[in-house]
Amino acid sequence: MPRSSPGTIALFGSGETSLSGARVFEALARSLSAPLDVTFVETPAGFELNSADVIGRVARFARSRLHNRNPRVTIVPARRRGTAFSPDDAQVAAPLLHSNLIFLGPGSPSYAVRQLQGSLTWHIIIARHRLGAALALASAATIAAGAFALPVYEIYKVGEDPHWKPGLDLLAPFGLRLAFVPHWDNTEGGPGLDTSRCFIGRERFGDMAAVLPLEVYVVGVDEHTGLLIEPASRSCRVMGRGGVTLQCAADESRFESGTSFDINRLGPFRLPEASEGIPPEVWTMAQGIERDGRSPGPPNAQVMQLMDQRRGARARMDWRLADKLRAQMASMGWIVTDTAEESRLEPASKA
Repeated sequence: MPRSSPGTIALFGSGETSLSGARVFEALARSLSAPLDVTFVETPAGFELNSADVIGRVARFARSRLHNRNPRVTIVPARRRGTAFSPDDAQVAAPLLHSNLIFLGPGSPSYAVRQLQGSLTWHIIIARHRLGAALALASAATIAAGAFALPVYEIYKVGEDPHWKPGLDLLAPFGLRLAFVPHWDNTEGGPGLDTSRCFIGRERFGDMAAVLPLEVYVVGVDEHTGLLIEPASRSCRVMGRGGVTLQCAADESRFESGTSFDINRLGPFRLPEASEGIPPEVWTMAQGIERDGRSPGPPNAQVMQLMDQRRGARARMDWRLADKLRAQMASMGWIVTDTAEESRLEPASKA
């Protein structure tokens, strides 16, 4: 199997809707070929009643900043498992199959991990990244993407003892074990309260870092700062107002805005096999749909046969089979929309 050409990963320390954030979005867009297809995933804020507004603000900002690229912008409401907006629902996740820039952002790191770990949405995101899509992660999503996730709300707001939770471990297939900490230089607490290290404070965070496995690097990203990890060129660069701090055991390195460093500073980097760790059916799905702006034409006979089978399954109230058939059609580029009167097919590229 040939080696992959994975896309750039941008980690925001904060300020994804600031001027610094705009420059990161623009840098990601320049790294991608047209057409620009940007997907914003609600999951980290999915527990909030206004999760659509939370992610919608970022989507509107990015659309405005990237207007000269005429981006196609879609919001994926993958909010909570076991609901109509589940990260495991093929129809909910389908827009990701065409995306070449995927954003996940504010919310709760713990919730994001719980909802995304092993989900269809997360597997598609990984597959698209391996195929060259760029990822932009901010706030909760930045934390959740690490091997270890900082449960900031549980510690800072609820008062739980300092601890780590397992993260989504996005870069494990690349040989890297990382713990991402945005808001590294936060000063909201003023002179009387140390809120750096994502509101945990230096002293308490030092105790937490000491219990991490020796091979784990802590990657601290200052506010209004972005770290761009570029696997294809094996390099990293810092953009924005502040800098990035790397900590591993007793070693600490600092990289200011405008500087670059070798990706091996994050650990023993390697390029994984293209589909490593991705379910075969998801890999096939992610590869099989290409968006080139042309009309997809009418559904073929196989799709229509699956549609007929699904109508029969729904008539028998065999919901498990109906969902399976809908996912199969989504993998072939067709979205099923159910109404009270009928079920309709729509090409995913126009969904």
